[in-house]
Amino acid sequence: MPQLDFTTYLPQVFWLVVTFAALYLIMWKVAVPGIADVLETRQKRIADNLDKAAEAKKEAEDTLAAYEKTMSEARREAQAMIVEASAQIAKEAAQREAKLALDLNGRIAQSEAAIDKAIEDAMVSVQATAMDVAAVAVEKLTGDTPGENDLAKAMQGAMNRAGENKQ
Repeated sequence: MPQLDFTTYLPQVFWLVVTFAALYLIMWKVAVPGIADVLETRQKRIADNLDKAAEAKKEAEDTLAAYEKTMSEARREAQAMIVEASAQIAKEAAQREAKLALDLNGRIAQSEAAIDKAIEDAMVSVQATAMDVAAVAVEKLTGDTPGENDLAKAMQGAMNRAGENKQ
C-alpha cells in the first residue's frame, strides 16, 4: 500500500495540506458566500410570502366581515319589507272584508225588505182572497151577502187568534 510507504509519506502530507488549503479557500471565498446568498434570498422570499399571506388573510377577514355586515343589513331590510308588506296586505284585506260586509249587509237588508214586502203583499192577497172565499161561503150557506165591514172584522179577529196561537 502506497499510503503506508514512509518514503512517500511527507510529499503526501504536503499535497494534502496544499489541497486542503486550496479547497478551504475556494469554499470560503466562492461556494459558502454563494450558498449563504441563496439561503438569505430564500429566507427573504419566504418572509415576503408570509407577509403577503398575512395581508391576504387580513384582507379576506375584512371582506368577510363586510360581507356578513351587508348580509345582516339585507336580511334586516328584507324582514322589514316582509313585515310592511304583511301589514299592507292585512290592511287591504280588512278594507275589502269591511267593504264586502257592508255590501252584503246592504244586500241582506234589501232582500229582507223585498221579503217583507212580498209577505205583506201575499198577506194582502191572501186576505183579499180569504174575504172573497168567505163572502161566497157565507152567501151559499146563508143566502145573504155579508157586508165588507163585517167580513173585514171577522177576518181581523181570525188573524189575531192565529197570531196568539203561534206565540
